[in-house]
Amino acid sequence: MSSEKKRRTEGGDRAKKRYRTDGSPIWGKRLIDGPGVWVSCVKGKEKQTVGELYDLFEHLASEMWPEGAVADSKEDEEDAEEEEEDLEKQIAKELETIKKPRREQRFANCHTNTACVVFISCKPPVDPIKLVNRHIADVEETGVTRTRYTQRLTPVTGSCVANAPEIKSLFERALKRFIAEDEEPEKAYRYKIELRSRNHNSLTRQQIIDTIAQCTPSTFTVDLEDPELFVLVEVFKSVCGIGIVKDYYAHQKFNVMEIANAKNQEGKFAEGEGRVVEKPKADSEVQDDG
Repeated sequence: MSSEKKRRTEGGDRAKKRYRTDGSPIWGKRLIDGPGVWVSCVKGKEKQTVGELYDLFEHLASEMWPEGAVADSKEDEEDAEEEEEDLEKQIAKELETIKKPRREQRFANCHTNTACVVFISCKPPVDPIKLVNRHIADVEETGVTRTRYTQRLTPVTGSCVANAPEIKSLFERALKRFIAEDEEPEKAYRYKIELRSRNHNSLTRQQIIDTIAQCTPSTFTVDLEDPELFVLVEVFKSVCGIGIVKDYYAHQKFNVMEIANAKNQEGKFAEGEGRVVEKPKADSEVQDDG
C-alpha cells in the first residue's frame, strides 16, 4: 500500500470515530458554536450591540452564577492559619496565586459578518435561556432595557450543522434537558415550532419543521394559535441553534425594545426617561415631593 493511500485510509478511520454517545456524528468545528443567544439589532450598530451585551450579560451572570464563591469561603477558613505559618510558606502561596491561569471569559462574540445579526456564545455554567428569561423579567418590571441597539433575543441551548441528522440529535438533547428541568415533566404540552432561517438553502423550512416534529413526544400536540411551549429554531447559513421556552408570545417574542416601550407607555414615564436607563429625579422634584 502506497504512503498516500495509507494516509487517506488512516484519515478516513479517524473521521469515522467522531460520534457522540447517542450515535450521532460530530461534524467539523464551526465558527458559530455552542449554547448562546442570537440577537437582532439596529443595522450598522452590530459592534456597539456586542459591547452593550457583554456588559449586560456579565452583570446578570455575576448575580445568577457568582464566580469564586467556593474559593472565597476557603480563603476565609485559611486566613486564621496564615498568621501561624512562616514567611516562606506565605510567599509560596502568593506565587501560586500569581501563576493561576487568567479567568476564562463566559461570553464570546461569534462573528456573523451579516448586518443586524449577532451571536453571543455562552460558556458553562451560564444557561442562555435562564439568562434571557431573567433579563426579560427585569425589562417587564422596570421598562428599562439597559441597551440601545439590541432588539430581539433568541436563546439556544446548543448549535449544530444545519442538516437533518444533526438537527434531530440537537433537538433530542434540548428536549431531554428541558424535561429534566421542567416543573411538570410529564405534562402534555401544546407546542409550536418558531423557525427563522437566514442565508440557508440546503433544507427547506418544511424539511426542518418535519425533522423536529417527528422527534416530539407522542403526548405533545401542535397548536399554532395558543401554544404553551415554543421550539425556537435559528438557522443561519450552515449552522442551526435550538432552544425550548415557554410564554414566548406573552413576552413579545423576547423583543426587549417592544417590551420596554409597552411598559413605558403603560407607566406614563416622565419626559426624559426612557427604556435605556431611568432618569434620576432633579433636586427640585425631590423637594416638591417632600
